[in-house]
Amino acid sequence: MRLLKIAVLGTTALAPLPAFAESAADDFEQRTIIVTGALEDASTATKTDTPIIETPQPITVIDDELYLAQGAISIGDTLNYVAGVTANPYGPDSRVDGALVRGINALQFRDGMRDIFSYYASIRSDPYNFDQVELVRGPASVLFGQGALGGIVNLVSKRPEFETSGEASIRYGSFDRKEALVDVTGPLGDTVAGRIVARLRDAGTQTDHVPDDRIMVSPSITFQPSPDTKLTFIGLYQEDDGGSTSQFLPLVGTILPNPNGKLPNSLFIGKPGWDRYDGRLLQGTALLEHRFNESARINLKARYIDSDLSYFTHYPNSYSNPANPYVLLDPVTGKPVLDDKKVPVPDPEQRTIGLYSSGSIARMEIFSTDNNVQLDFNTGSAIEHKLLAGIDYSFNSVHKTDGLATEYIDIYNIDYGALSNYGGGLPTPTNVSEDVDQDQLGIYVQDQIRFFDRVSIVLGARRDWTSAQSKGGPTRHDAATTFRAGVIAEIVDGVSPFFSYTESFEPIAETASNGSAFIPKSGRQFEAGIKFHPTDAILMTVTGYHIKESNRPVSDDSTDDPFDQIQIGSLTSKGIEFEGRAALPGELNIIANASYNEAEIAGTGQQLDNVPKFNASFWATKGFSLGGDTRLLLGGGVRHVGKNRSFGPAFPGGIVTPSFTLVDALAEISYGNWGFALNATNLFDKRYYSACLARGDCFMGSERNIMGTLSYRF
Repeated sequence: MRLLKIAVLGTTALAPLPAFAESAADDFEQRTIIVTGALEDASTATKTDTPIIETPQPITVIDDELYLAQGAISIGDTLNYVAGVTANPYGPDSRVDGALVRGINALQFRDGMRDIFSYYASIRSDPYNFDQVELVRGPASVLFGQGALGGIVNLVSKRPEFETSGEASIRYGSFDRKEALVDVTGPLGDTVAGRIVARLRDAGTQTDHVPDDRIMVSPSITFQPSPDTKLTFIGLYQEDDGGSTSQFLPLVGTILPNPNGKLPNSLFIGKPGWDRYDGRLLQGTALLEHRFNESARINLKARYIDSDLSYFTHYPNSYSNPANPYVLLDPVTGKPVLDDKKVPVPDPEQRTIGLYSSGSIARMEIFSTDNNVQLDFNTGSAIEHKLLAGIDYSFNSVHKTDGLATEYIDIYNIDYGALSNYGGGLPTPTNVSEDVDQDQLGIYVQDQIRFFDRVSIVLGARRDWTSAQSKGGPTRHDAATTFRAGVIAEIVDGVSPFFSYTESFEPIAETASNGSAFIPKSGRQFEAGIKFHPTDAILMTVTGYHIKESNRPVSDDSTDDPFDQIQIGSLTSKGIEFEGRAALPGELNIIANASYNEAEIAGTGQQLDNVPKFNASFWATKGFSLGGDTRLLLGGGVRHVGKNRSFGPAFPGGIVTPSFTLVDALAEISYGNWGFALNATNLFDKRYYSACLARGDCFMGSERNIMGTLSYRF
């Protein structure tokens, strides 16, 4: 379906939280800031300008100054120092941005509207294109509809400003990374402002023969005819030419011993020039906010996305026999030698392995709109209400054509020239692997009630109607009602305990192994905690939660394809989180996090695959004046991810991926409008595995990445 939608659009202002640090005289001095915002506005969790300490739910806002200082080169990286999150759980994946929030995959939103509906149908978002990344833990379906149970990640786009400012940067780093970045904004007239954000990148990756090239251009324009009305249009063109850094290397030869030694982390399993992950993305967004008076406003917004992707890759067949995937070939036929039971005979040298050649051409279209009205009123001298009512709609269409073939390689001495390139196209035979149209219509209402400026109650309800049609089959219709309730009270100054109950409803735009469309997932969460905010510059949150999810897709072990899935009963996730942020005197800023999570499928008694029970992190920066216009900013952090275990028929006792601890560092010096920053992630180049799965494959962790950036700001 081709979409042509014309609407009056807009959004609530997703205002970035101010930070607290010593005053600075120029743009580079402001890079000492981290976001704390204990008493300031945040809008993702409630879609209203509500202070974090009045919201009965943990919220984290990561300002772009912070995540760029931490060396983030992907959206997944922006969550490296957030409690309850395992960022990049499958390592540095150049195809998708991943994050486990409370043990469950988080959904990605942009400006409050979901923008990812299927795996491997689009390219990754660019972190340079956003002012901040917001994480809302727990279900948010009452306001967002399609919300994952663990939480949502919302990306807040850069928008035009009426004060002229900008920066231009050049960068060089590990893996021959070369980049140019531009971000300029300012007035185009008395009531019009514009902005242009762009990135041009030519880079390699830690995986041989896998590039990471990008062109990204995002122009935007804002019309503000009066202080009460603002209309913004945001465009985006992005083109990525890359490949898959995930090579799905076999367990035997990575985490398990092989007599030929350990396979190198940089090993490329594929055909140079044929393997690729190339995509083109077009987006158009419109946002309108109008304030009728001090007590009534309307917010309208919509987005259209058009995405094309070619994903050609090879991966070893370590799934048929995860404990020993190597096979003996007949020297005459080149086919595996079979025993009396028609089972491949193992290769005694443990070198030769089957290789899948997989190709996919995907097209995805998305239209989303969200419209609401907010009314502020009192029902007494000490009782204030923020009443929000809205309607949203989304449509997505995903079509994929796949091809699959098999070959064999000596994985310790790959003859790349002998691999087929299938004429530059898909392997044959080809088939339509995904052809799903899905839409959702939702209506929601929420009342935030504030008593005596001490106690806040949030009550919300939503009704959703969805439909999904897969491969021309019958259309599936579903409907759900979700609720939300919470209370937070500042019992004494700076101490605010809270309790909340939230529900989720998540349609899934994919198909089960039998070709039928997935039914929506559903779930609920109970949560209780305390927010400590002794000053505006300090916020600490301790929280405990209990989540139950139904209709979760899991691996279908009854088929030969390791990526086939079916839906099962329920999942339970429970845990404790601590998050603390402080901006202290002397330009010292600190972030500390720790979390413990138990997540398992009901009846198994086993932790979910690739979900660590314990994570912790610490980050700090300190600013120094070197005299005159010269300043120095030093920073560093430590990230620890606990061990995790994966279970399967070949390893009923589980395969353990060891824990790992990484160190990051920052040094930046500025003089006037000029600055030079040096970022290092995994500073000591620790070699580790992010995930090793009992199905048969391992994923490499991120190697050391050092970048030097020269910038001019005005």
